[in-house]
Amino acid sequence: MPVTKRNLRLAPLTLVCAAALVSMVAACGKTPDSPTESNEATLSGPDAKPGMVASDGKLVLPIVAGRPGAVYFTVRNDGAEPVTLAGVHVAGVGKAEMHQTNGGTMAKVDSLPIDPGASMVFTPGGLHVMAFDIGAQVKAGGTAELTLTFSDGDKLSMPIRVEKMGAGMDHEGMDHGTMEGMQH
Repeated sequence: MPVTKRNLRLAPLTLVCAAALVSMVAACGKTPDSPTESNEATLSGPDAKPGMVASDGKLVLPIVAGRPGAVYFTVRNDGAEPVTLAGVHVAGVGKAEMHQTNGGTMAKVDSLPIDPGASMVFTPGGLHVMAFDIGAQVKAGGTAELTLTFSDGDKLSMPIRVEKMGAGMDHEGMDHGTMEGMQH
């Protein structure tokens, strides 16, 4: 094709179309970003911990900005060997630590053994992850990525929902009584 002014104007458009076609073809075999619609992380990828499954993850933001949030989830050992959860990381959070609340006292947990067939549930009032220095990009209604690191270096990552504190609380069946005498 001879080079003319008309052909030069079409060249950038042709390159854009070719690049779009290449990216579409490359995406055909791509797996979805989230492992399943039920928010369950499964064993895929080179550093996924064999036999481990995590689900039901959420990060609850603090009411007061600058305070720590909390992360809740379930991790299950479907493998044949015991494993030890040695660390947690939440994308967009400066520092994440496992904690245990027991009898009104909260203490840091450095590692957590999980026997074959056992599940560990991270929930309010028990095991949980404290999320310190939450970045401005982590907002209610969005998602973040939780990565669990095991003592042998294997990892398991999953998306977690980001919620405001109090979101999802069920107020049905509560006796609110009358509100007489309350100042509005």
